[in-house]
Order: sequence, then structure tokens, then C-alpha cells
Amino acid sequence: MMTKTVDEFFQIGCGRCSLVGTPECKVHTWQQELITLRAYMLDTGLTEESKWGYPCYTFDGKNIVMIAAWKDNVSLSFFKGTLLEDQEKLLVSPGANSQVAKLLRFQKMDDILALEQTIKAYVFEAVEIEKAGLKVEVKPVTHLDYPAELETAFDEDPFFKEAFENLTPGRQKGYLLQFNQPKNSSTKVARIEKYKSWIMEGKGLHDDYKKGRK
Repeated sequence: MMTKTVDEFFQIGCGRCSLVGTPECKVHTWQQELITLRAYMLDTGLTEESKWGYPCYTFDGKNIVMIAAWKDNVSLSFFKGTLLEDQEKLLVSPGANSQVAKLLRFQKMDDILALEQTIKAYVFEAVEIEKAGLKVEVKPVTHLDYPAELETAFDEDPFFKEAFENLTPGRQKGYLLQFNQPKNSSTKVARIEKYKSWIMEGKGLHDDYKKGRK
């Protein structure tokens, strides 16, 4: 079950995978880095909320940026990151098919400390984009068959989408074959829910993670 508050996130994790509340949770791996990024976000004056189990920072009710912990990095995810100028060339895409969000990824505390002012400048720019009402023009994806049920799940949970896009193309293909196979929409939804926690952990459909599976 997803955690409901930001403080709970820092205590036990997002609650989106089986590692929640365990020492292996990535929130514990990157605790100081996450705390520092949280302080930066609070310094910007944005409103702190818990959404999808993660710390989310909003302006006038609009999502601006999120903090997350992954296996080998922590990230700030800008909801309309493709509209940022990115003069420092620091932003990366969550995956090959991402058209809206962009990330700042960090693997060292020194980088987070050195880029404090740059990070805040990107946040302020993102706020100005929201104030101006700018929107990202999304082009249809044609080379991968995403079922409507998966697109709906992505719309409801941007971090699930980010986790999927972080998978290797081979792992993505394996899941898409599973999700597209059933003819019945409810069965597709059930399969997506079944594998959601594996995707959030970065696991492929055929990885050697049989322990604990039903």
C-alpha cells in the first residue's frame, strides 16, 4: 500500500513494492541525498504533498516536481521537463518513449550540493512554465503497442510510467506482450496490477525472481 505522507516516505519508503519498510528499500540507501533535495524543494516555497507515495511539490495545485529513489540514483522528476531550457544540459529522459517528463539524476551528494542553485533555478523555471499555461505537445507512439489500459495506468500514476520507461527495451517488450495478450479489458487491467510492483522494482517478466511469486 502506498504511503500517505512525506514523513512516512522517509521512514519506510513509497510503499509501491515489496521492499517497503525493509533495510533494502532505496529510500534508506539514499536517505541523506533525499533529505537534501527535500530541503531544496521546501526552500523554493512550493507546497509539499504526498502523491503516488512520493514527495510531490506543487504550485497553485499543479504538479511541478517529484523526488524519488531508484536502484543507482535519486531523481527530481519535472512533470513538464521537456519545456525547460536546460542550459546546463543536465536533464535526461526517463526512457526512450518519454515525451513530457525530464529528470535530474544524482549519484553523489557532492553533485547535489554543488548544484543547489542550479536545481532551484530549474524549479523556478518550471513554475513559470506552469504560470504561463504551457503544455507539451505529445506525439502518438507507433513503434510499441501500448494497450489503452496501460496508458490509463500511466496517466493515473506518473511514477509507474517512469519505472516502466526505465526498463530495458527487452523487458518492456515482455510486459507489453503479456498486457496485450488478453482480449478482455478487465483481464488486461488485472495483469497490469499483478506485475506493477515488479516493474516498480525494475524487474523483468522473466528475470530470476521466482522467490515469493505466486
